[in-house]
Amino acid sequence: MNQPKISPALLRLLVIFPNVLSYLLLVGVLIYIATNFTALKTADALNFWFLLAALLCPMAIYTTYSILKRIRAGVL
Repeated sequence: MNQPKISPALLRLLVIFPNVLSYLLLVGVLIYIATNFTALKTADALNFWFLLAALLCPMAIYTTYSILKRIRAGVL
């Protein structure tokens, strides 16, 4: 059975688009923390949001690194 092939441009788009979304989410969380800093501090919710940003940042960076490594290797 012959499997249809995905074009390399479409494959790159499908791989890179979620990575861009993860950076947008990280920026949104940082903007949310910056704009609601005093309210989060009074509600004792600041630790959660800092923890969330601290978890999202390395994940986004590692994903970008692995995608770039695959592109340079010629897999993507």
